[in-house]
Amino acid sequence: MSDNETGPGRLLEALHLRRNALVGFAVGIAVTAAVFTFFVVLPGATTQSPVYYAALAFVLAMAVGGLATVLLLAYRAYRLSRELS
Repeated sequence: MSDNETGPGRLLEALHLRRNALVGFAVGIAVTAAVFTFFVVLPGATTQSPVYYAALAFVLAMAVGGLATVLLLAYRAYRLSRELS
């Protein structure tokens, strides 16, 4: 992008959206793997279908990944606002 371009694209670039989303969803997957291992794999005696656990793992990964991404973006926006003032 050029330096004089404005708009949403420039904002997303300044917030490092792509990097923060990758980091956020990597955190979501890591947390989900830890929770899945601790609560499903280690106890061993699961009574439900593995499909239910896979669906729950997907939902947890997306929720934690989205939350981590939002927090990283908010922190980056806060730092940028501090630089401007």
